[in-house]
Amino acid sequence: MSITNEMVKEVGERLYGESLKAIPKDVEDKLKEMRDAEDSDLARFQLDKILLNARIAKERDGVICQDTGISSYKVLVGTDVKVGCDIEKALAQGTAAATKSMPAIPHSVHPITRVNSGNGVGPRNPIMHWGMIPGADYVEITGMPTGGGGDLCSGTRMFTGSTPFKEVKKFIIETVAEAGCKPCPPMIVGVGLGGMYESVSELAKEAYMRPVNVRNSDPIVAEVEKELMEMVNELGIGPMGLGGKTTCLAVNIEYGNTGTYILPVSVKIGCWDVHRKAARLYDDGRIEYL
Repeated sequence: MSITNEMVKEVGERLYGESLKAIPKDVEDKLKEMRDAEDSDLARFQLDKILLNARIAKERDGVICQDTGISSYKVLVGTDVKVGCDIEKALAQGTAAATKSMPAIPHSVHPITRVNSGNGVGPRNPIMHWGMIPGADYVEITGMPTGGGGDLCSGTRMFTGSTPFKEVKKFIIETVAEAGCKPCPPMIVGVGLGGMYESVSELAKEAYMRPVNVRNSDPIVAEVEKELMEMVNELGIGPMGLGGKTTCLAVNIEYGNTGTYILPVSVKIGCWDVHRKAARLYDDGRIEYL
């Protein structure tokens, strides 16, 4: 047996829909933690409303935010699994089916003509991220659609290799400060360091998708994450930009080695409503939702 088109389509439809209807538990727990630590009555009020919004969406089986974004999937293929379909095509079919059945606002448009495809997919939509899992007998797919509001506030800069790291931290903080209330804070800030221009924004997306309660395994990077989160929350932007200590829930960093003469840096800003839902598909027909 092998993994079929219908299996992947079913998973794509479910992951796209469910990731838009519920926030991950780590995010919900962090919102509650930050709410209890807030000094501002207005900030606590806003955080209570955010949690209420998420609860109502779950009870009514509706999306948390109307910005259902562009579909994006991370696909990790086990080396011991048999795949009998075009995974990217099947995920596009699942996304289109979910867009119609939910229903969700279709946001996929041509970049020049702005013509909407009407079904949430199109050329290079969904956005695909690929990897391998040595020795695994399954394919793991994570649905992680991204809204446009946070991306409008994100940015990438190419520094020289001799740039003092304090300038990199300044760029990250300035990017968040300039974003202000626009990405519906509290934000999750994903930072990509290193690699090359072609890969640094993917590192930032990977960082943004990491659970907010998990620090980078490199202690040097983890310390920078902690320092930057403290600095961001000292900006006082607060929930929905109305002031308070809770401007971000986490600053997550992913890095890769880079060239001796450059330092690419990408800052991916997203709101608290992070979309993240995963499943494993086995070639005996089993599907396990994580």
